[in-house]
Amino acid sequence: MLHSFVRKAFPVIFYVSALGMGPVPGADCAVQVAEQKALSRNEYINRYKKIAIRQMHKYGIPASIILAQACLESGNGNSRLAVEANNHFGIKCHDWDGDRIYHDDDAQQECFRKYARAEDSFFDHSEFLRTRPRYGSLFNLGREDYEGWAHGLKAAGYATNPQYATLLIDLIKENKLYQYDTYPSTGEEMLYPETTAPITEDLFVISVDRKVYVTNKKRYVLAAPGDTYESLAGEFRLFNHEIIRFNDAVRHSQPAVGERVYIQRKAARATSGPDTHVVRGGETLHYISQKYGIKLSSLCSMNGLSPVQEVSEGTVLRLR
Repeated sequence: MLHSFVRKAFPVIFYVSALGMGPVPGADCAVQVAEQKALSRNEYINRYKKIAIRQMHKYGIPASIILAQACLESGNGNSRLAVEANNHFGIKCHDWDGDRIYHDDDAQQECFRKYARAEDSFFDHSEFLRTRPRYGSLFNLGREDYEGWAHGLKAAGYATNPQYATLLIDLIKENKLYQYDTYPSTGEEMLYPETTAPITEDLFVISVDRKVYVTNKKRYVLAAPGDTYESLAGEFRLFNHEIIRFNDAVRHSQPAVGERVYIQRKAARATSGPDTHVVRGGETLHYISQKYGIKLSSLCSMNGLSPVQEVSEGTVLRLR
């Protein structure tokens, strides 16, 4: 399923080939990687530990596990996928609709996800584990139980290498990655801090100078002049396709000035407020779903409607 661990050792193979000790598979792209200054494991950990800590507090995945997997899957950031596609976890395309790169893995020219930034790969890795049912039981483990996570990832089929759990555990112990599992939260993992905060030396912090509102326990902002889904996605560290999905938006459309733009998934139904909504003239199902912080598909399902269906003034819609 994911980039096989066997190829995670290829930076070493690349350097051997570059020294003229005989051709090896993939050596053509190895020289390209080797021409850049290769990151040491310690340099790689120091570069990405802040993001791992942030992801731990947002998703519940131990920072040690995130860093250990990243080290193994990306060859400490020196692999072709990491260098050319910012893919640090070897996640294949699956249902991905973003940019992609093709790379020989278990089969020739397999499709892998390509990201604009390395940080996006870390975000997607957390989301990938969180949304796949087979990894669900891992989130019942404590953040400091990195051994349980390592064995659980192997059991769930994250990698085919039979020693995968042992490799993760040994890497964590050798580099003392477990120390990051006890780092405190900065609040940055919320994605929408309501006050600005400076970047510190020890922890990664996002500063957002924008008022955030809450409806149905879901946070949103009001689009300002010049805002696009892409610009708002960048501001709140989301993927473009995520913010479009959160807002049930049509691809290539943009929010109108003053329109609500949700920065997290809307709910399946109203959790407070009125039970129903009486449609007013000019209102659409999309407008109503945004008004109450309810997924458009859920609103339609509750009322036996289709997303593109027009609703007449006076129609009573269920909200829960």
